[in-house]
Amino acid sequence: MSRAVVIGAGIGGLAAGVALQRRGWDVTVLERAPKLEPVGAGLAVAPNALRALDTLGLGARLRELSALQGAAGIQRPDGGWITRTDADRAAARYGEPVIVVHRATLVEVLTEGLAPGTLGLGRPAEDVDPATGQVVTADGPLTADLVVAADGLRSSVRAKLFPDHPGPVYTGVTSWRIVVDHPGGTLVPAETWGAGKVFGVATLGDGRVYAYATAPAPADDRADDELAEMLRHFGDWHEPIPSLIRSASSVTRTDIRCLDEPLPAFHSGRVALLGDAAHAMTPNLGQGACQAVEDAVVLARYAEDLARYTAERLGRTSSVMQASRRIGRMAGLNHPVAEWVRNTGMSLAGKLGPDLVLRQMDPVLSWRPPAG
Repeated sequence: MSRAVVIGAGIGGLAAGVALQRRGWDVTVLERAPKLEPVGAGLAVAPNALRALDTLGLGARLRELSALQGAAGIQRPDGGWITRTDADRAAARYGEPVIVVHRATLVEVLTEGLAPGTLGLGRPAEDVDPATGQVVTADGPLTADLVVAADGLRSSVRAKLFPDHPGPVYTGVTSWRIVVDHPGGTLVPAETWGAGKVFGVATLGDGRVYAYATAPAPADDRADDELAEMLRHFGDWHEPIPSLIRSASSVTRTDIRCLDEPLPAFHSGRVALLGDAAHAMTPNLGQGACQAVEDAVVLARYAEDLARYTAERLGRTSSVMQASRRIGRMAGLNHPVAEWVRNTGMSLAGKLGPDLVLRQMDPVLSWRPPAG
């Protein structure tokens, strides 16, 4: 039986473990943390990721959760609509809904998909030899036919395999994320754009509300009271934005970093890179976790032909990275004339063809897993 060692028990690493086990591999997943904490906030599971999860036998679990329904879109800080879309229309177009869940929920679903004894918590990988597949750990070396490096944005394995790559860069934008109780009534899933800032709202599958916000800021800048800082930026925006912030008991702040330059390959020797380690992207398309799940399914299909894995994934993820970065720059426009031109163009496009925005997402959301 072929043996795989997966480094990192995030979304991508767990999905890779499940995918490889379903193809008969003996898998060990190494995770530095002593336990999987319910950290993070919401994430979108889009149609492309749902199809990938179907190949792991886990799609049905996610579909049991609530999906985006009815109107959605982009608003101005005064509450007026820039453009509106229909989530039901999108689900009909792609044959699947977009489901928004807490990150911990998806981690739980993926963890339950692993065979007992697969996950090694509190076991960091200290070094990797791509030529031999040897992974050094504190309790001895492991040798594998395949090593999956799913060790995140600041991947030490990526740095070793591709030392000339510049690595992650700061986008100039920081983010805040909160999860709060639903305030009642109708809550429209939407993003609000204004003055270089963004505030987004969505209802999670468990009924709570996930809200996220971004604004320009110096790297590593922090406030003594991050909820007060959110109110400083967004307190005069339309409801329910100020009320949601005031109802939060805690907030997670993270500077947004990404890989601006694609890697030359997603593999070297017996090592394959996956998820943020391979293609960390901005959150503007909501595709970070989705692309990691796609990686896992494709890697399991071509685990014995890593050049094919790179060929299948490098071009696709590079285009998604670039598209997400473009949307981030467009949302971050901070000049009245530029904002007016952007808003007017988006509004006209929505009125001329309700499917125009959806067609632009076709290359991302229409993806299907490889056969075989």
